Amino acid sequence: MAAYVMGRVTITDGSWVEDYIPKVQAQVESYGGRYLARNTEIEKLEGSDELPNVAVILEFPSLERAREWYHSAEYQPLLKARQAGSIGNLILLEGL
Repeated sequence: MAAYVMGRVTITDGSWVEDYIPKVQAQVESYGGRYLARNTEIEKLEGSDELPNVAVILEFPSLERAREWYHSAEYQPLLKARQAGSIGNLILLEGL
């Protein structure tokens, strides 16, 4: 069953972005994933949370593959760079 990673990120130091985007996209694809959305133009329909700079939705073939990507050795340096230059959250959920 498909699984989704949803991210909300506010960039505080953009020095990591140029290197991150092409590398992480290739890694996501190597785990069978794909981007469904990646955008900086975000519209709030409800809620009181502050809007992030960037929102992403990734689709993976399963929860297992999404976890394998997130915890992979090749993603860890990119994860650390993203976390050092941004604040936000990622969540993982299984599709219907």
